[in-house]
Amino acid sequence: MVSRDQRRRQLAREKYERQQQRRSAAQRKTRRRNVVIASAVAVALAAGVTAYATTGLAGAGQDADRAAPPSPSKAPDPCGKPAKGMPSTKTWKKEPAMSVDTSASYSAKLATTCGTIELKLDAGKAPHTVNSFAFLAGQGYFDHSKCHRLVDQGLYVLQCGDPKGTGQGTPGYTIPDENLKDPRLKGGVYPAGTVAMANRYDGQSDKTRDSGGSQFFLVYQDSKLPPNYTPFGTVTGGMDVLRKIAKAGSTPDPQTGNTAPNATVVIDRATVRKS
Repeated sequence: MVSRDQRRRQLAREKYERQQQRRSAAQRKTRRRNVVIASAVAVALAAGVTAYATTGLAGAGQDADRAAPPSPSKAPDPCGKPAKGMPSTKTWKKEPAMSVDTSASYSAKLATTCGTIELKLDAGKAPHTVNSFAFLAGQGYFDHSKCHRLVDQGLYVLQCGDPKGTGQGTPGYTIPDENLKDPRLKGGVYPAGTVAMANRYDGQSDKTRDSGGSQFFLVYQDSKLPPNYTPFGTVTGGMDVLRKIAKAGSTPDPQTGNTAPNATVVIDRATVRKS
């Protein structure tokens, strides 16, 4: 016969198991909603096979919870202290008016706590994206913002562009997808050095297309991705910086599914210039 104490312990154990099951289910649901690129790129992962990059503002790819979470690295932080200043809280109701010169060359510089990353922007191929990026940089929107997601399994990207540092930030407007047939995206691969936009495309509904905002990702190693994320530039300097950040690893957040870089990656200042 089961004693009263044994019955009480059994009920407590069953209650704990139910709580663990609910917690695990909630975490899987949250990961599906928030995983990026890719994220990344803001990025739903399918462990080295198909992956989707999202900003974490809507549904991610259906294979998100099959990805193995990156293991935390014990490497020391390779980056310096952020410059003094606060992340932007600005938002806008609509996409900025087109002012980019599609026949001109544009470059960008990301002065980060880990080193300088230089970009060449493709205004001719992705005018809306480059126009928005240049506008946001001019407004100081990227300044003092963390690069909030590092993906180092299946995809190899660093995702930035969210002043909130959560993967859920937005400038208040969206921009259209562009340049998705770029010949550089051969065989469903975004080559190392690609700069592309994260978005909320879920891989299924066209209603989630044209949903880019401010978040972008930098590919530091060839990454298998469907051509759903606007490539708008290339890294021309600072690949060593990206590799240094990647070497430090990332730590998964069990609540959000986000994999934040262990390195303290903050964009002290972002600038765009026409050349």
